Amino acid sequence: MKVMVKAPAKINLSLDVLHKREDGYHEVEMIMTTIDLADRLELTLLDKDEIRIISHNRFVPDDQRNLAYQAAHLLKERFQVKKGVSITIEKMIPVAAGLAGGSSDAAAALRGLNKLWDLGLSLDELAEIGTEIGSDVAFCVYGGTALATGRGERIQELPAPPTCWVILAKPFIGVSTADVYRRLDVGQVQHPNTEGMIEAINSGCYDDVCRNMGNVLEDVTLNMHPEVLQIKDQMKRFGADAVLMSGSGPTVFGLVHHDSRMHRIYNGLRGFCDQVFAVRMLGERHNLD
Repeated sequence: MKVMVKAPAKINLSLDVLHKREDGYHEVEMIMTTIDLADRLELTLLDKDEIRIISHNRFVPDDQRNLAYQAAHLLKERFQVKKGVSITIEKMIPVAAGLAGGSSDAAAALRGLNKLWDLGLSLDELAEIGTEIGSDVAFCVYGGTALATGRGERIQELPAPPTCWVILAKPFIGVSTADVYRRLDVGQVQHPNTEGMIEAINSGCYDDVCRNMGNVLEDVTLNMHPEVLQIKDQMKRFGADAVLMSGSGPTVFGLVHHDSRMHRIYNGLRGFCDQVFAVRMLGERHNLD
């Protein structure tokens, strides 16, 4: 028996960090939305009681460091599952990019294994289990658009943002999220207007979405990696309506309304960057299988 599952990337339209918590995590307010750039997972039922990860991407670990492996291990332990699984990950989302690729793979594994092992869990139950794996996993279980608070595990669904193109550009570097948060001085940041972004999404106003984009982690990563700032500047110069770094970076994304401008930006950036994508927002919660 096999199950195929999609694992879409996410971008942060807004990312605010309020303070550091006593448990060592940071209290955040993030508005995230899934985009039409996705890994694909094929889960194959094994009679042997083991978890196998298969990927042809050399940056994807095939052991317990892999978040999809952790998802499978957690479900096996929690529900006393005696059968195994082979998880083949076809990687399209860049690794260590600020796009939640690993978290989305974990979420896809949870959804797929729920079917494969006939666990009968709801999405809410899967999301709650996902919080034990990583802060973005709960959001990725649901997909769509949401306000995430706490350390990212409390999810409030939002409507789809106005339709537009999303141009993504990732330089050939990886960024450690832990490093970025360690260097963040919460007392010095300029907080984005989270409420303003929620209002813009609720009203469907594209210009207001563009105006309210913000990410408090951006300056930290830009100081560590000047090439990220160069990509931001190029994207603006080529005519993107709004430009922001996603998550802890280093991927930069630009929003664009017009097809002709999208092609110009996409082609222009390919001279500066190895990995450039032009995709749409998925916006609403979909069946991600």
